[in-house]
Amino acid sequence: MKIAVSATGPGLDAQVDPRFGRCQHFVIVDPESMDCQSLDNSGAMAAGGAGVSTAQIIAERGAEVVLTGNCGPNAYQALSAAGIQVITGVSGRIKDALEDYKAGKLQASTQPNVSSHYGMGMGRGMDGGTGRRMRPRTIPQAPPQATTPEQEIQVLKSEIRRMTEKLGEIQRRIDHLGKAS
Repeated sequence: MKIAVSATGPGLDAQVDPRFGRCQHFVIVDPESMDCQSLDNSGAMAAGGAGVSTAQIIAERGAEVVLTGNCGPNAYQALSAAGIQVITGVSGRIKDALEDYKAGKLQASTQPNVSSHYGMGMGRGMDGGTGRRMRPRTIPQAPPQATTPEQEIQVLKSEIRRMTEKLGEIQRRIDHLGKAS
């Protein structure tokens, strides 16, 4: 079995990238041996169709599961059509995310969790470099259902990690805008 993780950099100590189609790297991991292979995402800078082309790359690499922060509808459909299980809402260090997966703490997504073109502006400010103010739109998704108190604690901790990362992104944007004015 192979698991593909959207990553901010190579290796198991990198962070899970919140974007799927436009992440900079992927780490492909055998969860049993923890052997991994890092690859640059050639679709990250595509003008359009990044999610679908990235899904094709992942399918060609033989991944059966994708761990990522967010996945839009086109990428989700392409991954599902290839028989690849998608798990969204994942954050933190890749090594930790894999351990959570192996422990059964992560649940498969039943739908995309963001709208089309969500990740296009990431890394260039929220407006994608256009100068226009844009706010990412999320598709409402029920949080994963925990069956035990321990699972619920893990789900809540994962949500705290995700929200902490988002707050960090917001603070960096505020700092950047403060320097610009």
